[in-house]
Amino acid sequence: MTDLQRIYPVIIFVFLIILCGFVIGCTSSSSPVAVTSPGANSTVERVEVFHFHGNRQCASCIAVGDLAERTVNASFGTELASGRLVFAHVNYDLPENAALAAKFNVTGSSLWIGVYDANGFHKEQDTRVWSLISNEEAYRSYLRELISKRLNGDLS
Repeated sequence: MTDLQRIYPVIIFVFLIILCGFVIGCTSSSSPVAVTSPGANSTVERVEVFHFHGNRQCASCIAVGDLAERTVNASFGTELASGRLVFAHVNYDLPENAALAAKFNVTGSSLWIGVYDANGFHKEQDTRVWSLISNEEAYRSYLRELISKRLNGDLS
């Protein structure tokens, strides 16, 4: 048996383990949740930004949460201090977080935004952030703009 014949099964095995890690750690809904638009005179009471994750996280899952936290802290200090904006990392595998995960219909590692206004509660899963984790400035700019829109009542 040649060295290549011995190494080939090992390479396949390692690849499958890595692939399984991504599947287990990064399962999430592939389609974004539709957001209903409130009336033009709607007043936003509070916006929640939650990074949902499980007990095990891949590097991409961690990056989505870390970049979101840094963006929120750097750009929305006043809103955070007043409670009008809330950010948290939420482990959906913990029993104490089951109700919150159910409220957002969490199916895996994800970033969710919830808006409370005069018309009720609106939620959306932000799937675009996953494609921006390799470019921190683009990620920050995108998320900063999105959160600003939600704070101003724009749910489009």
